[in-house]
Amino acid sequence: MLIDHEIDIRIDGKGRWKDNLFVERWRRSVKYEEVYLKAYDGMRDVQESLAHYFEFYNARRRHQSLDKQAPDTV
Repeated sequence: MLIDHEIDIRIDGKGRWKDNLFVERWRRSVKYEEVYLKAYDGMRDVQESLAHYFEFYNARRRHQSLDKQAPDTV
């Protein structure tokens, strides 16, 4: 199936630092810009707060790698 769609799977080595680079950077942003700054009262509070943060992160937060634009704009 992958060959039929000309999809190339490459694994450059287990545990390479670049494997999860973007996800780890995103996790760091969530932790330092949202989670560590709040005292949540319960799981519902966590879900609502993170939903607001993700909306901000994608729609309004400017990203250096995107020429100071929000992801939704790009």
